[in-house]
Amino acid sequence: MASTVTSANIIRIGPNGKEQLPDLVANEEPLEIRLGIGLAGQREQLNLSVTMRTPGHDKELALGFLYTESIISNFKDVTSIEYCETVKPDEVGNVLRIELTSNIQINEDKLSRHFYTSSSCGVCGKSSIEAISVPVVSVKVDFAPIGAHLVCKLPNLLEEAQKVFEHTGGLHACGLFDKKGNLLKLREDVGRHNAVDKLIGALLIENTLPMIDSILMLSGRISFELVQKAARAGIQFIAAIGAPSSLAIQMAKKHQITMVGFLKNSSFNIYSGSERIEVNDDACK
Repeated sequence: MASTVTSANIIRIGPNGKEQLPDLVANEEPLEIRLGIGLAGQREQLNLSVTMRTPGHDKELALGFLYTESIISNFKDVTSIEYCETVKPDEVGNVLRIELTSNIQINEDKLSRHFYTSSSCGVCGKSSIEAISVPVVSVKVDFAPIGAHLVCKLPNLLEEAQKVFEHTGGLHACGLFDKKGNLLKLREDVGRHNAVDKLIGALLIENTLPMIDSILMLSGRISFELVQKAARAGIQFIAAIGAPSSLAIQMAKKHQITMVGFLKNSSFNIYSGSERIEVNDDACK
């Protein structure tokens, strides 16, 4: 498996003037996802998507992508997932083939938008909301309120859990926490949506979806696509250091998801689901 980081020689300008130093940067490489579909003896290959990602947890990334795009419903829809061996030398470790069960029907016209996904853009270039929406069954559950003081602790808890970020500063992270602030799962990637797909793919393999009693903490901003992925996973609470988009807020309200943005150690904004957060006068002091 390729490394998540690469060494680079840089020139740093600072109090000591100009210095030549080694540095570590996050790797970014293409991952091609191919599907094996059809009846026995009539199997076909569908080149589904190419996404720019940080190598590592590739199978989770692919599975999470298939699940959040509603191509599969559970891990049992997959019979195998392996790296392709008959590829060009520079493609080794960067091409995955996933064999789906014969009962999975693929609408290739619906999937035409997937053939290239930038690590940073997510839903860029989509012509309409209908084209990017996937079926989501809203999970109705009693989610006991959590204290604002715990919400304010989440950025530090996520940062402490990040390992690669400490070396590069170039990766997005998503962490899944329980309502006591215990870390359940963390994934990182150069792409925000890739990190979430990796996390959801891991949960899919573990058969722990939906994660209705957990908090998803994001290191960046909140896009429509990230809320949709969380909704597919049954996640009811999303917190982020960055801002949400207007469509993200609409999606959160539609699926009754609590959304917190601009989260700092001392303050945050609530965009939906405020009833799930208990606020005292000294909430984030």
